Amino acid sequence: MAEAKKTVNLGGKAPLANVALTISALSGAMKRPAHLPGIVVLYGPSGLGKSTAAAVAAMQLQAYYVQAKSSWTRKAVYQAILKVMGIVPAKTIYDMEEQVAGQLAASGRPLIVDECDHLVAKSSIEIVRDIYEASGAAILLIGEEHLPAGLARWERIHNRVLEWIPAQYATMDDAKALRALYCDKVAIEDDLLAQIHAVSKGVARRICVNLERAQQAALGLGKKSINLAEWGKRPLYTGEAPVRGRA
Repeated sequence: MAEAKKTVNLGGKAPLANVALTISALSGAMKRPAHLPGIVVLYGPSGLGKSTAAAVAAMQLQAYYVQAKSSWTRKAVYQAILKVMGIVPAKTIYDMEEQVAGQLAASGRPLIVDECDHLVAKSSIEIVRDIYEASGAAILLIGEEHLPAGLARWERIHNRVLEWIPAQYATMDDAKALRALYCDKVAIEDDLLAQIHAVSKGVARRICVNLERAQQAALGLGKKSINLAEWGKRPLYTGEAPVRGRA
């Protein structure tokens, strides 16, 4: 498939690599020849910004976006999709499936299902195949690192995947983009940002937490910028719970 640009400017949104990859892959599925499958899978560990990428992709490509929940039944899946479509659900699951597929086919808009692991765990993932077969719409499934292995249990879904997208760990360019997006009160100097990126191990969510901590520390000191020396020995967020000290 078409290679994604390394970054993409999203009108005020951070030009993160995962955003560019997601938009490129879903756009490719929307424009695919009729004989190719149209399901795209974005997967990876928590905290890498998959849902953010999906949210931006939904906005850019006018996709219908739903976030699956562990409590969802088959009926709830259709009801949730119809809700974002602005359609009053029919009484039966069969009719609701017809409504969803009909709207996707008529609108030409893609469907994004986030937290798809819940559908796999409850063996409800065949709903996606039913919707795909009835509509021909491009569909983006998002889940954790083990999602591809989970989908392998359903050959009829697995065989309809056009592209697998492993979510990427944040680079320094991504960290700079997050700084530009979220640090509007204080300038976080490059040496401190590099330390934040290293300690966060490329996990976007941890980088965001540490940027906010640095920003608040600078504000507490009455400064408009902060560097690594000024940050000093304050701890940075690593995602690990602190070890309780002995009395």
